[in-house]
Amino acid sequence: MIFIEIKELVEQKKWTALKNKLTELNIADIAEFLETLEKPELIKIFRLLPKEISAEAFTHVPSDMQQTIIESITDKEISFIIDEIFLDDTIDFIEEMPSNVVRRVLKNTDSENRKLINQFLNYPEDSAGSLMTIEYVSLKRTDTVERALEIIRTHGVNKETINTCYVRSSPGRVLEGAVSIRDIILAAPGTLIGDLMNTNVISTQTLADQEKVVSLFKKYDLTAMPVVDRENRIVGIITVDDIVEVIEQEATEDIQKMAAVIPTEQEYLKTGVFSQAGHRIMWLMILMISATVTSHIMAGYESMLATSTVLLLFIPMLMGTGGNAGSQAATLVIRGLAVGEIHRVDFFRVLWKELRVGLTTGAMLGGVNFIKIILFDNMVFGREIELMVILTISLALMCTVTVAKITGGVLPIIAKFFRIDPAIMASPIISTSTDAISLLVFFNLAVWILGLTV
Repeated sequence: MIFIEIKELVEQKKWTALKNKLTELNIADIAEFLETLEKPELIKIFRLLPKEISAEAFTHVPSDMQQTIIESITDKEISFIIDEIFLDDTIDFIEEMPSNVVRRVLKNTDSENRKLINQFLNYPEDSAGSLMTIEYVSLKRTDTVERALEIIRTHGVNKETINTCYVRSSPGRVLEGAVSIRDIILAAPGTLIGDLMNTNVISTQTLADQEKVVSLFKKYDLTAMPVVDRENRIVGIITVDDIVEVIEQEATEDIQKMAAVIPTEQEYLKTGVFSQAGHRIMWLMILMISATVTSHIMAGYESMLATSTVLLLFIPMLMGTGGNAGSQAATLVIRGLAVGEIHRVDFFRVLWKELRVGLTTGAMLGGVNFIKIILFDNMVFGREIELMVILTISLALMCTVTVAKITGGVLPIIAKFFRIDPAIMASPIISTSTDAISLLVFFNLAVWILGLTV
């Protein structure tokens, strides 16, 4: 509703009223409104905003819009934006930009920041170093509370967080401890920071994988974490807002892999048709070729199927149920691996559990299927199916579900053991493998129980 009112002000060119209305909004809402605008209006209204607000809103809009803004504003405006936003936001922005935009941004950055940006860009992608910011408050153990408050008042304005201050040696910058702003405020003015600080600080190294950093934030319920080098010298901090972005990114990547799509960070509606097709075709090709295994299995039992064509009617049901059962197990185990509930050493525990779950659900499904065929399928197919055939189908269903549950449960752990992303072992891979397994189980049971010849 508020956006309709703002749009009307834009159409009526009431710039003063528009500026006042926008400045009343939350930064996230301003960014959302900017996303609805075409390029000429976007640049005009972006410049209309107070400089501090426009710089903050810049960090909230998508990367393609950031590029549009940078390409349309002056060098002086670029310099102001880079000076206003936090360093980690600058790094995130630059990483998404083409080289011509990066050159223009770096040209309008002071030498000190340019050096820091280049240093951050050299950290491996998805590492703690690429996530961190240098905007934190550092103290010395010999500082008094009075001196610490003075430092926080002077330097804290431009820091990403002041809730926790980090104590480092001087010289050397070795991380010695951390102290909360609450403890500083409540302590007597003459108290030394060394007497207040907590020396048991949870930290991470610059080259640590971002997934490990996320697990540390979850485990210790942190809002910020210091990042140190190999000599335990503090080089930056990671804040919880960066971790939220990583969690979203990792979840998106896992969902894409589980759907047999090559991961991409581009938004769905902003990705071209050929690009979307390119991300999907490879796995579809692999799965299509691997599905020929089921064709070869059926070809090997062709003569048997010719003598008992009724078996053909239940093959889709067996394959579909087996694939669904395997996908259920795989999804739960992949999630357990992702959040640290399941580890590689739990292989046999998972196998034993899925064996019992498979037998239980398989027996229930087999029983229901037995009754369903007698009561309904005989009428639907217009023929009476022999009791032994029904028993074969139901037993095959139970065995298929059991094997599919075990397969879906252990394949992600095997993938983890070989350092392959477990998400790859989700629905498409599991379905393809359980299709082949279900056919082999079904046909061999038919040979054994019904006495059919291959």
